[in-house]
Amino acid sequence: MPETPLYATLSAAIRAEAPVALATVIEGPHVGAKTLVRPDEDPIGSLGDEDLDRVVVRDVLGELAAGRTGIRRYGAQGQAREDTVAVFIESFAPPPQMVIFGAVDFTAALAKVSKFLGYRVTVCDAREMFATHQRFPMADSVVVDWPDRLLDQIGPGLAERDAIAVLTHDAKFDIPAITSALETSVGYIGVMGSRRTHDDRTKRLEDAGVTAAGFARLRSPIGLDLGGRTPEETAISIVAEIIALRTGRDVPALRDTDGPIHR
Repeated sequence: MPETPLYATLSAAIRAEAPVALATVIEGPHVGAKTLVRPDEDPIGSLGDEDLDRVVVRDVLGELAAGRTGIRRYGAQGQAREDTVAVFIESFAPPPQMVIFGAVDFTAALAKVSKFLGYRVTVCDAREMFATHQRFPMADSVVVDWPDRLLDQIGPGLAERDAIAVLTHDAKFDIPAITSALETSVGYIGVMGSRRTHDDRTKRLEDAGVTAAGFARLRSPIGLDLGGRTPEETAISIVAEIIALRTGRDVPALRDTDGPIHR
């Protein structure tokens, strides 16, 4: 039996690690009806009602952006707060991205922990002698370039599930990395440094035109206030902060506390 266009498109998207979602009616009229949804593409298939299709496609795009799979309920024509129709939304999202700027000692630990959590890891540093695959074999990609030039290429594809960690401790790298990161829709921007470094960097970012809304997006100093000292402990505090932000948990972050970072 030949493969249908819907399943052929789904298979191709999954193989290419392109975002795609399949919505299937599991309760109500037209059980088994399906529609395939991809960003910036026309849907394939129908759930049996034009109005329901329109509402479900809108919701599916939101679920896909967040990488969520679950059941949504509607009226027969897509009405909210009704449960005539149950639609199972299955998201096939590519791995979230962790972009690490700075080929420093902490980078290998953060890359390793990020890979364990399922991130696609990119390490970027303009210094060719430091940014090597030999130093960071766990990274999916090691890029020798300036942060702003890399983000010009990949920034438009970054979204809420993705993260940027600026670990360089050097204003000539930090400032272009941060200002370029703020131009993206990335969900997490963490910046390493002592509180004194943070204060000095804040002045430089203000001079570069960063607004209050931009500063509110920055997690600086980076990570949760766990008292970690080693690169591995610091990496755990960073990914723990990302998890806490994603789940909405109120936990003490270094950005929101005073006193020494290392005790």
